[in-house]
Amino acid sequence: MKDNNKFRLDIWGIITLCMIAVYALFLIYPMAHLIQQSVIDGDTGQLTMANFSKFFSKSYYFNTLINSFKVSLASTCLSIVIGVPLAYVFSLYKIKGKSLLNILIIVASMSAPFIGAYSWILLLGRSGVITTFFKNIGITIPDIYGFGGIVLVMTLQLFPLVFLYAKGALKNIDNSLLEASSNLGCSGLKCFFKVVVPLIMPTLLAAALLVFMRSFADFGTPMLIGEGYRTFPVVLYTEFINEVGGNDGFAAAIAVIAIVVTTVVFLAQKYVSNRNSFSLNALHPMEEKEAKGPVKILVHLAAYVIVGIAILPQVYVTYTSFKNTEGKIFVSGYSLSSYASAFGKLGRSIQNTLIIPICALVIIVLLAVLIAYLVVRRKNALTNTVDIISMIPYIVPGTVLGIALLTGFNKRPILLSGTMLIMVVALVIRRLPYTIRSSVAILQQIPMSIEEAAISLGASKMKSFFKVTVPMMTSGIVAGAILSWVTMISELSTAIILYTGRTKTLTVAVYTEVVRGNYGIAAALSTILTALTVVSLLIFNKVNGGKDLSL
Repeated sequence: MKDNNKFRLDIWGIITLCMIAVYALFLIYPMAHLIQQSVIDGDTGQLTMANFSKFFSKSYYFNTLINSFKVSLASTCLSIVIGVPLAYVFSLYKIKGKSLLNILIIVASMSAPFIGAYSWILLLGRSGVITTFFKNIGITIPDIYGFGGIVLVMTLQLFPLVFLYAKGALKNIDNSLLEASSNLGCSGLKCFFKVVVPLIMPTLLAAALLVFMRSFADFGTPMLIGEGYRTFPVVLYTEFINEVGGNDGFAAAIAVIAIVVTTVVFLAQKYVSNRNSFSLNALHPMEEKEAKGPVKILVHLAAYVIVGIAILPQVYVTYTSFKNTEGKIFVSGYSLSSYASAFGKLGRSIQNTLIIPICALVIIVLLAVLIAYLVVRRKNALTNTVDIISMIPYIVPGTVLGIALLTGFNKRPILLSGTMLIMVVALVIRRLPYTIRSSVAILQQIPMSIEEAAISLGASKMKSFFKVTVPMMTSGIVAGAILSWVTMISELSTAIILYTGRTKTLTVAVYTEVVRGNYGIAAALSTILTALTVVSLLIFNKVNGGKDLSL
């Protein structure tokens, strides 16, 4: 066989160039246009740093960046404190109803973050159910608004991601290591902190990065419950909306600052992770054991309480979706009136939530398998470039990508703003990395000799790829596709920038109805979105042979 590590202008060489062209058009060009807007005066056309000076010189703007760091760091730390011990308990002990608890944790992690914020408004808002209950017995508790509320909602939303990462890493710890530590007198909490945590540290760093990025980029949660506590994504969104129709250079400058911040955090995480990286191979994975006495009670109590609190927002929203409403408030009695209003007034948004992600998913799967093949089988300078570029959306906040696409394609010759196509492009660019990484992971386990045998028997390169290699990659492709799909149907930060009346999605509809105070319709739409998420996860569970989802 020829050396695949050298670039050749064959079918795979042409595909490589096409991938670079696609990313250059739909990612590099919009991002470059955004950077240009941030440093070019809209009136004079001269180079200027006035927009950046405005941000850093005014405490109002700069403090929002500090606030976002505080929220993200607090949410990341608390997510790790909750998620890692819970994953250890689930891996170490037999827990009744564990399969159901696993599903509930996944549902809690995959729902849209701002739905959790909306749910907690109903529970812990100034007139919330829990707040009112304690008020009636003479106890005043803090409401959900401000820094504490934002951290609470983000932690409950994101700790399941840490749980899934840690649970996956714990499967690779050999049980003999725990047995050896126990024989040396290191057991219980001491074993957890001295043995387990150091062994899964590379995975924890990856989980911490994901949690930090998602909390830093989330604008729906602080927009709904932040009130006076302004965060960076909220200011980015409001400044861009205020600048529509005029000079949007300042909004572009804020977006560039967001890119720089997330890139620095990503590189710092990669540096620390590379210094602490090692591989584990468990010949005898951790074995679940039966807890005894008080430990059994504590294990079950902790598992049920934590999972119960995490899933409480989805449960309560589903409950309120069946309550009668009068104007903007819930009243006694139950009916399907909220669902009737949701399907009647916002039926198009439900259709869009299916049509747009489905179109994006088809493109994502096709691009992901091609890019994965280039990265694994055709390693050279150009394919490495494709690999690096494909990960850029992973660290760019969704709001920033939405602004870049909108400002980059709002005039001819490529006029995409206001169309469904720009929504599809945004989802493809933003969620493609998930399916690429899972496809790469599975392809690395498939021997090249199988494909070479097909070619030696007369099959063309593309035929051997689609008839031999792709079917063997199915599990990795499906895993990445389901993860991409679930995150696409709950996408808000990009959609809120790009949508129009004709392209409004469920997440945007929920957000706008909450802002308007139409809580019944918002609850119905949220329940529909949760149902879509659950169905998607059940399909994944069926395809995955009933195995637990871990990252």
